[in-house]
Amino acid sequence: MLAKIWKRIGLIILIIACLWNVIFKLVNKVSFDGAIEAVKTQIQQEKEEKINKF
Repeated sequence: MLAKIWKRIGLIILIIACLWNVIFKLVNKVSFDGAIEAVKTQIQQEKEEKINKF
């Protein structure tokens, strides 16, 4: 009897943890456009630094 209760409690905790993980990843997802813009600005800054060194 006690084992069944703990099994259900563990299963509920596992389900909540999985849902929390999925929701957290969806909320904090980095947009593709934002990532591309960040890479573009970084490459542009590196090119400017190379030009300024010479």
